[in-house]
Amino acid sequence: MSAMDKLVDRARDELFSHINRCGVLHAVEADQRTWMDETIEYIAERYPDLNDQALKNLYDVGMRFCKPAIPHGNPVSPADEPVAEVPQEADATAA
Repeated sequence: MSAMDKLVDRARDELFSHINRCGVLHAVEADQRTWMDETIEYIAERYPDLNDQALKNLYDVGMRFCKPAIPHGNPVSPADEPVAEVPQEADATAA
């Protein structure tokens, strides 16, 4: 693996970490694009050896990560959670 490949891998891992921590997965697409533009600018500053093509590839993979074929999951509110029914035990004192 070349030094450039390692650099791209580190930048990609950092991008995914930012995506997971900031909540952009649940944002509307327009907000995701704005967020990704700003984050790729930040990545470009942190990794100045990355060329424009590598940054474009990071942008593309980041946007695909935000819109997977199988959803990352939806936050469930407590009211939406199913309630497990507990079987009633026969009262031992009843005769």
